[in-house]
Parts: sequence; C-alpha cells; structure tokens
Amino acid sequence: MTNDSFLRELHDPAVPVPEELQSAIAVTSLGRLANSVYNWGRRNSIWPVAFGLACCAIEMIAAAASRYDQARFGMEVLRASPRQADLMIVSGTVTKKMVVPIVRLYNQMAEPKYVLAMGACASGGGPFKEGYNVVAGIDKFVPVDVYVPGCPPTPQALLHGFITLQKKIDGQSLANANSTPWYGRGPSDEVPLPVLGPDIVDPRQAYLLQREAAAVSEEAPAETEELS
Repeated sequence: MTNDSFLRELHDPAVPVPEELQSAIAVTSLGRLANSVYNWGRRNSIWPVAFGLACCAIEMIAAAASRYDQARFGMEVLRASPRQADLMIVSGTVTKKMVVPIVRLYNQMAEPKYVLAMGACASGGGPFKEGYNVVAGIDKFVPVDVYVPGCPPTPQALLHGFITLQKKIDGQSLANANSTPWYGRGPSDEVPLPVLGPDIVDPRQAYLLQREAAAVSEEAPAETEELS
C-alpha cells in the first residue's frame, strides 16, 4: 500500500481537503486511525511458519525466492517456530498421520493467526480424496481463512492468496469483537488433537460416534430375535 492510498483510506470523506494536499494530509478520528494503523501494521508484517507437506511446498519455496519475492508483501520472514508465526500455509497433501502435528502447530501459534490452504489436496483432498490415508481438507480440523486452488498452484496463485488474506485483514475492525475475537475474550480454546486409530477421529465429533453406536446397539436385539 502506497503512502497516497493509505492516506486516502484513512481520510474521513466528510471532511473536505484540497486535492493538492490529499497526498500529504488526512483528517480522521482516533478510532479510525488506530484501526487503520493496526491493520496496516499486521497486513505488512505477516510471518508464515516454515514447513511443507508435498509438491505444493516447491511452489511455496519459489514464491519466496528472488523471481516472485513474497518479501514485497511483507511476508519474507519464514519462521521455524510456530510461536513466532501468525500464518500457517498448509502446502500439500494432508495425511491422517500428519494432521495431528499440524493441529499441534496451530495450537502453538500466537493470536491473531491465519491459515492458508494451498492446493487441491489441502483444500479438499485433491486426487487422493478417496484414499484411505488422506484427510479430505484441512478445514475439517482447523479454520481456514484463504483457499488457493490448483494442483499445484503456481507461485503467482500463492501471491494472490497472500493479497486476499491482506484484504481480509484490512476488513477487520477493533470495534467489532467478531472480526477480532482475540481481544477482550481472553485466549481461545485449543483445537482438540485428532485421535489416531483404525481411522482418524475428531474429538469434537465424538457425540456422532456415540449416537451411531447407540443406534447399532438398539438394532442388535431385534436382529437376534429374527435369527432365533
């Protein structure tokens, strides 16, 4: 965002300012100033957590290299620790074994934090959706803010996903608790770690399994009587 565009966005249109001064002066309220500066600072200093899962990670590396240079958007600081990152890029196929450490990493990230699902596999399972070992979308376990389609997406597509995330941050307001839930409500609850067994189980859906088990147990005596 250039200085001119930032000032124009910050300026209150109800207050007239001569056109020749609009690139140097902005008249605004304290609340609008705080919100604009807050969003401007976050959108231009996003630190992704550095990890890759499959072939999408190669395109993510290319986006960070000199040809595409995601540093232009303030996202060049790839952190090896989730405690120092606020963006998780899920780049590639999510297996049922890998989803457990992904959720653990997400829980360790400080708020505000965002998730970008990169590629068809992370978004919905991709060509491996019917496979026995693949999760049909990371959004079944952690909230996703931006989806980047493709198999794999190009670095340009990933940069477009970054810009989309920045637009979402621009739309958040400190006055709206629903858009900035990390303020005023205390720390959010951790996402429960999935349970690995014959298949992966989300603890948040345990009630569904209990209901199905109860239905099966009720039908079992009737079947036994028919057989006898």
